[in-house]
Amino acid sequence: MPDLDFSNNLDAFWMPFTANRQFKSAPRLLVSAKGMHYQSHDGRQILDGTAGLWCVNAGHCHPKIVEAIRAQAGEMDYAPPFQMGHPKAFELASRLTAMTPGDLDHVFFANSGSEAVDTALKIALAYHRARGDAGRVRLIGRERGYHGVGFGGIAVGGMVANRKQFGALFAGVDHLPHTHDPKRHAFTRGQPEEGAELADALERLVGLHDASTIAAVIVEPVAGSTGVLIPPKGYLERLRAICDKHGILLIFDEVITGFGRLGASFGAEYFGVLPDMMTTAKGITNAAVPMSAVFTRKHVFDTIIEATPVGGIELAHGYTYSSHPLATAAALATLDAYRDEALFERAHDLSPYWEDAIHSLKGARHVVDLRNIGIVGAIELEPRPGQPMKRAYDVFTGCYAAGVLVRQAGDAICLSPPLIIEKSQIDQIVETLREVLASVE
Repeated sequence: MPDLDFSNNLDAFWMPFTANRQFKSAPRLLVSAKGMHYQSHDGRQILDGTAGLWCVNAGHCHPKIVEAIRAQAGEMDYAPPFQMGHPKAFELASRLTAMTPGDLDHVFFANSGSEAVDTALKIALAYHRARGDAGRVRLIGRERGYHGVGFGGIAVGGMVANRKQFGALFAGVDHLPHTHDPKRHAFTRGQPEEGAELADALERLVGLHDASTIAAVIVEPVAGSTGVLIPPKGYLERLRAICDKHGILLIFDEVITGFGRLGASFGAEYFGVLPDMMTTAKGITNAAVPMSAVFTRKHVFDTIIEATPVGGIELAHGYTYSSHPLATAAALATLDAYRDEALFERAHDLSPYWEDAIHSLKGARHVVDLRNIGIVGAIELEPRPGQPMKRAYDVFTGCYAAGVLVRQAGDAICLSPPLIIEKSQIDQIVETLREVLASVE
């Protein structure tokens, strides 16, 4: 076990999305990882029920990915992406676009889901300007949506706690209602049968603002960080039809749903709905090196490129670390792992067992709803009177003490384990939750 000096290594780090004082009074530190497990600083094995943060789809410290990063670091540590390039970036772009549905055949690299979202929003505005429709500047998100923490992402996002500290943000942003109706959808297995009409709220926003002002709609195919909200059958199809009717771009935020989480390459493939753009991150490198990507359809790319004379920079946007050599090496090795181990197919085949396991918690203490799709699940808990989120936090810490990592989202417990999970490990996660729920007040 590493010798950790707690007297001098907790205070300086301002931790993200963390109750810093509470955490530092009783820290939960992870010191190594392999496969399905972390090791804690006190020497315990912790079964990872969340794939880190929805991202380690191929399991921790995958040997092929580790070796690819090591080799790349010794070959070339960095290459500038502005007016320069390196071969692996082009290879990765080709391999990724070969996986995407339809004509999502161009990819722009960034470094995080937040950057991917802001990139996609800027591309949407640039697209309408390039086609001579510069009045389309309004962006539509959705209540309870999470699109990262950039100013664009929190503006179109619908998680109030993520933006209330930061003022009015951007003008010209509106939101669709979220898709979860507890009265109709509680304890649904997979997609709810009812609720497609929730997409018709977009028609109301078109009537309110006029389609000529609206550039894009951005939604998560499955809303993850807010507690796993699953689209009703026909909902995404109806959104697509309304966007087509009014010339509005449709963006899918697939930072969570991409790369096998639903048992398909992307949510767009799983649901059979083709967006105009798609943001990805997390699973693209198995989280081993930060990276994200925005996929665009051919008409979006061509319109922007052709609006600029040859020799001019077509999109005034990018990042120092776009297509970083270590990230591209990690991503290529990750794609190899997904293919060689058939992990997307494995997730698809395992999803019925996962569904049954999640729904076996119906009737467990405090449980008021259960949701699942692919290898994602949520256990909604009845909040303590006057103490929202406290019961779910106690379940999170109780599971960690019992050797299982889960994720709290409000009053829900979210699960999204690596796709290499075994049935016995699914059973361990669910039984640990059952025991902890029984012990928590």
